[in-house]
Amino acid sequence: METYWGTAEAAWRWVLDQVRYDDAVWIPPSAGDELDPEDRDGMYAGVGGLAHVLAEIRLSREWTDEEQRLAAVVAEQVRAGIAATTDYTFFGGLVSAIGVLTALGEPGSGAAVTRLLELSTPDGWALDHYSPPRFLEGARSQDLTLGTAGVLLAAVWAHRHGAGGARELADTAAEILLAEQEEVPAGLNWRAVPVRSCVVQREMPNFSHGLSGIATALALAGAEFGRPDLVKAAASGAEHLVTLAEVSDGGFRVPLRIPLLEDMEPFSYGWCHGPTGTSLLWPALGHAGVSDVADAPVTHWHDRCLHSILSSGLPERRYPGFWDNDGRCCGTAGVGDRLLDTGEHTDFALHLADVLVERAIPDGTGVCWRFLEHRNDDPLLPPGVGWMQGAAGIAAFLFHAGRVAQGDTAAVPRMDTWWALRTTG
Repeated sequence: METYWGTAEAAWRWVLDQVRYDDAVWIPPSAGDELDPEDRDGMYAGVGGLAHVLAEIRLSREWTDEEQRLAAVVAEQVRAGIAATTDYTFFGGLVSAIGVLTALGEPGSGAAVTRLLELSTPDGWALDHYSPPRFLEGARSQDLTLGTAGVLLAAVWAHRHGAGGARELADTAAEILLAEQEEVPAGLNWRAVPVRSCVVQREMPNFSHGLSGIATALALAGAEFGRPDLVKAAASGAEHLVTLAEVSDGGFRVPLRIPLLEDMEPFSYGWCHGPTGTSLLWPALGHAGVSDVADAPVTHWHDRCLHSILSSGLPERRYPGFWDNDGRCCGTAGVGDRLLDTGEHTDFALHLADVLVERAIPDGTGVCWRFLEHRNDDPLLPPGVGWMQGAAGIAAFLFHAGRVAQGDTAAVPRMDTWWALRTTG
C-alpha cells in the first residue's frame, strides 16, 4: 500500500513539475516538448486529464493548495473554451470537457451540451480527420472516441449530472446511429465510419473505434432515457460481436482490425482495442436489462474478456512489440484500473501495480515511465506526461491500488466506467 502511494505521489509530483502557467495552463505531451495547442485542454494528453487524477486523489487525501489552484484554473480554462470550440470528441473536445468538469465537480456541462447541439448535422459531427483520400468528402465518425457514440455517452453522463438539453442531445445522437446501422446475419453492425463514406473498407470492432463501444453507448442511453429500441439495437450489435471473437481458448478476443494489415498483431489487450475495453459492453447491457446474448449470460462474456486478459502474458514483454506500453489507453495501468473497478482478480491487478512500481524511472523530484517502440532505432520513448499515455494516468491507477490494498473498494465513476464499478447498483 505505502509503496503504491509513494510511487503515485512521486509520479504526480513529476507531473505537477511539468505544468506550465503562461498565457494558459498546459502540459507538454512528453517532458521538454512544446505546447500542442490542439491538445491543450483535452483529456488524452492535455490538462483536462489532470482533472481525473485529482478526482482519484480526492478519495485518498485532501487536495493541497497547489492542487486546488490547478483544479480551479483547469476548470475555468475548459469552461471558457466551450463556446468557440468545434472539436466535439471524447479525448479532446466537448465530450472531454463534460468529463473534465464533472470530475472536478464544476459547472459548465450544460454549455457543452448546448454547443454539441449547435454543431450537430443530420448525419453527425464534422471532423477533419475523416477526409479524402481515405474517406469521401463529408464522412462522419460513429465511434466512441471520435464520433457519434462518444456524444451519446456524454449525453448520458451529462443527464446524470443534471445538465439541461442532455435528452435532446441523446435523441439526436441516437437517431444518427440508428440510421447508420448495418444489418448482418447475426444482428447489427456499426463501423467507425459508415461503409458509404469509406474508400478502403475496414473496421476496428473493439471499444475505442468500433462496434463494442457503439453498442455500449446505445445500451446506456436506452436505459437512461427509457428507450427499449436502443437497448434492442445494442443487444443485436453484441450478438454480431460474438461472431467476430476468438473464443476457442475460453476467452473473448475480438481482432484488432478487420481485415488485418500485414505484420499487424491480430489481437490487442488494452482499453482501446482489446478485451479490457470491450469488457465494458457486457455490464452496460446488464445495466440496461439484457440478461443473455448469443444464448449465454452477459456475465459469461464479461468473464471471458477477463480470462483473455489474464492468460495473454501481460505485463511481460514477451517479444518485441508485445506489451511495450504502461499507460491507460493500451497498457498496464488501463488494464489494472479496469480490474480494480470490477473487484475481480484484484491480486493480478495489484501485481500489475507492482510491475509499474518496478518500472518507474527516477527523474528530478519524482518518477516517470518510458514506453518502447521496438521499430525505432532507439526504442525507448520519451516519458509521457498526461492521462492516457503518461505518468498522470499511471499515478491515478497507483493511488487506486493503494486504496484497494488498504481495503477501500470505492472507485471513481467516470464517463467511460460508471456502470461497470463494483459499487454500482
